[in-house]
Amino acid sequence: MEVQTLEATLAAHPFFQKFQPQHIQLIAGCASNRRFDAGHYIFREGEAASHFYLIRSGKVVLETFAARRGAVMIETIEAGEVLGWSWLFPPYRWHFDARVVVPTRAIVIEGTCLRSKSETDHDLGYELLTGFASILIERLQAVRLQLLDVYRDHA
Repeated sequence: MEVQTLEATLAAHPFFQKFQPQHIQLIAGCASNRRFDAGHYIFREGEAASHFYLIRSGKVVLETFAARRGAVMIETIEAGEVLGWSWLFPPYRWHFDARVVVPTRAIVIEGTCLRSKSETDHDLGYELLTGFASILIERLQAVRLQLLDVYRDHA
């Protein structure tokens, strides 16, 4: 089995494929590998948001709590996708729960480190912001579809 560097793994991830090599190098300095077992909560709504995750394998569901319904699944995040955007925007708190469904491997990227590097390198900050704006739009659409399902069930 061939071992890849974090830089090579980041560069191959769909989210970072358009980033400049020097930016990948900066991001790698904030990154580490991590494994999560099924049932583990990577983060919980309201907790401090200090990282984001590039899912390499496995499956994570984003959930929120709804009165009378309990946990409501918003979206499933799988290999090749990004989990977490709250690290980028004050007050840096998670808006959902992220629960691991099957054993999952991810690259964890420390948000404070990356925000600091983005302050120094505005091109990096711009690339991150535009990339995460796309993720925000996708998540907003997922929540909208979930709400339509919830209200259809009660109509």
